[in-house]
Amino acid sequence: MRKLVGSTFVTLDGVIGNPQDWNPPYWDDEFQAYADGVLGASDAVLLGRKTYESFAVAWPPRAGDAFADRLNSMPKYVASTTLSETSWNASLIEGDVAESVAELKQQPGQNIVKFGTGELDRTLLDHGLIDEFYFWRMPAIVGSGERLLDGIETRHLKLLDTTIFDSGVIVNVYNPKS
Repeated sequence: MRKLVGSTFVTLDGVIGNPQDWNPPYWDDEFQAYADGVLGASDAVLLGRKTYESFAVAWPPRAGDAFADRLNSMPKYVASTTLSETSWNASLIEGDVAESVAELKQQPGQNIVKFGTGELDRTLLDHGLIDEFYFWRMPAIVGSGERLLDGIETRHLKLLDTTIFDSGVIVNVYNPKS
């Protein structure tokens, strides 16, 4: 069975919104190598509508970069109740999202990586579908913006791994406690 891996960037004060404004100073060779490993262990991408819309604009023009080329070529599955069509090698998830994601996890292959965090995560958490979380803590304080998993019920996680980059970025890998 494939693992569903959630990967999201977050500031020290819990902000996830507009990472393009606070993340770039930290995207160095060490960061890139780790990101390559997360993406390299995956063969499909799961996205919510907001993340899909921003990624579909940002990533296709970056062709020629190994990470971008891999991301651009991978199949993508988009959970949305408002989109009626997709591009960028993406398919809309129709019907019950939890059921569809559970079926994707049963297919043979590598991990499914989910970028971003938002409404989709509530559904995935409620149905026990996320196997690992990669929280990339940036050494930045933003002060305001959309917050990580704001409004969810208490969840307990087990720390699996921590990686600290020279830039001060800390990636904590967790799985849900049973």
